Amino acid sequence: MKIIKIIFTILLILIGLSLKAQVHSKSWKNIIFNESDAWYNSLQAKEIADNVLLYQKNNGGWPKNIEMQNKLTISEIEDLKSKKNNLTECTIDNGATTQEMIFLSKIYKNHPDKKYKKAFIKGLKYLLNAQYKNGGWPQFYPLKKGYYTNITYNDDAITNVLFLFKEIIDQQESYPIPIPNRIKKKVFFSFKIGIDCIIKTQYKQNGILTSWCAQHDENTLLPSKARAFELPSLSGQESAKIVLLLMSIKHPSEDVINAVNSAVKWFEKTKISNIKIETIEIENGKTDKMVVKSENTEPLWARFMNLEDNRPFFCDRTGMKKYALNEISYERRNGYNWYTNKPNDVLKKYKTWLETLNKTY
Repeated sequence: MKIIKIIFTILLILIGLSLKAQVHSKSWKNIIFNESDAWYNSLQAKEIADNVLLYQKNNGGWPKNIEMQNKLTISEIEDLKSKKNNLTECTIDNGATTQEMIFLSKIYKNHPDKKYKKAFIKGLKYLLNAQYKNGGWPQFYPLKKGYYTNITYNDDAITNVLFLFKEIIDQQESYPIPIPNRIKKKVFFSFKIGIDCIIKTQYKQNGILTSWCAQHDENTLLPSKARAFELPSLSGQESAKIVLLLMSIKHPSEDVINAVNSAVKWFEKTKISNIKIETIEIENGKTDKMVVKSENTEPLWARFMNLEDNRPFFCDRTGMKKYALNEISYERRNGYNWYTNKPNDVLKKYKTWLETLNKTY
């Protein structure tokens, strides 16, 4: 009997180690959105939550591109504590801040510790403080000089914030972290002017509403340039999640309905059929991306399209437009996503959205 107990204990330890190794082999984003509710009740989840709290800055924001599940050394912990007031890298880019807050809300649901609630509310205040009066958000806050001050739809930065706010508003009392009414009212107002900003920045092409640029000037609201290869353009990628956000609004205004209908027409107009992007092997074990013909595949959209005529274009770090993927350098061709299938999600949901709309009105 004693031997059986020892064997059972060893098996539990091995299973625990195996699960731990599995989590640490995943990306931070994968852990946040794909781990089970049971996992969030685990000791390992709490250990990772301690890292999340350490990375949070004194203004409530987080830096980007941190694999927060990685174990920290004592010196790394002390370094993070000493830099709590270094706010230069606080951002909503690449899912930063919003995804850490989602993680904290899931932890709090299973471990309702005040420290998680405090950190979440602090993050919420950061997002509220970072918003422009016109409803947009910059990529970094405090503001960072350069294109970072633009209203940033790129990589779904603003839509991530607004989806989080919408969840807080819609869930209300059932949301896992209790939020004071005075802050909830600010979240509601922030969401409202955020949607207003989206409506105002939808680009008109020859008087017809189309889609959005990856970033818009924070003063003029016009499409704006970011990095050298990210020129003012209509975005096949970022526009998709913007429309999904608008479609998720209960009892949408006429402006929101018009914005969705116009964007869907633009998606239908700009879709590219019968192609796919293939990764091929070239010399010395390297790979390369190329566009090939392919029937019966879902349509794709170019990430960047000309403002005046929707023509897809591609760009090197020189800032020069090219009109075929194979015309740009190997480094940019393979170091960026030039095509997207994300608008397919919009087109698939559009009919149901219209039906729901007709029942509501």
